[in-house]
Amino acid sequence: MRIAATVLFLCLGSVAYPQESSWPGGIAFIDLGAADGARPVVEYAGHRVLVLSNGGRWHAVIGVPLDAAIGTAEISAADGAKHAFEIREHAYREQRLQVAKNYVSLSEENLERVGNERKVIDAALTNWRDVSLDGVHLSTPVAGRKSSSFGLRRFFNDEPRSPHKGMDISASEGEPVAAPRGGVITTTGDFYFNGNTVFVDHGQGFVTMYCHLSEITVAEGQVVGEGEIIGLVGATGRATGPHLHFGTYMNGTAVDPALLLAEP
Repeated sequence: MRIAATVLFLCLGSVAYPQESSWPGGIAFIDLGAADGARPVVEYAGHRVLVLSNGGRWHAVIGVPLDAAIGTAEISAADGAKHAFEIREHAYREQRLQVAKNYVSLSEENLERVGNERKVIDAALTNWRDVSLDGVHLSTPVAGRKSSSFGLRRFFNDEPRSPHKGMDISASEGEPVAAPRGGVITTTGDFYFNGNTVFVDHGQGFVTMYCHLSEITVAEGQVVGEGEIIGLVGATGRATGPHLHFGTYMNGTAVDPALLLAEP
């Protein structure tokens, strides 16, 4: 059962934060101390971490990887300070889908293509743009039924694949997709699995991804505001029908979009 995202936001100080969800695929928050100087530089698992000023305090906002070990984890500040937090267990379901055989058993040519595309995608998802943010809430990019498929262990044609790292939103072909908050278009392209895809960099490693589009309506380097149309819903790439695959990333790792949406 999906919990409406409006109940997931807590008001801590002047900024509404998503509910603390320190589990694989969730978001952890750590108080770093008084915000009486420059924004701290913090790393987790080799990636810079988003830091917000809220209520006169600095807070680290950490995406927890789906493959993170349960137990105590740690972030490190540039000044040498260490901050520990606990990663809790969280269960995800399974999903079985039937797709065209060429999306399961890849030819050498397609394997090479996917490998090259992976480098482009990883660069987009780990991009760091050092700007101040006033929160991490997102509006819904397209109207439609939102699945609770994030984290599902997926089987394509009964063959196991990596967990699902986004939210699928059902919508008709050609429906406009809007940026859920302001940012910069860092990468666009037609990828083998993702189809027509747009990446929006919101700053400090906070990146959103939009896949299977029928059309891309923005260009790389373009600055977009919240609500600006970035593409149209489609079924390109490995898709069983028209929908939007909506991915949200922090410090280079996928987090559940449902935790960030400010609307049900």
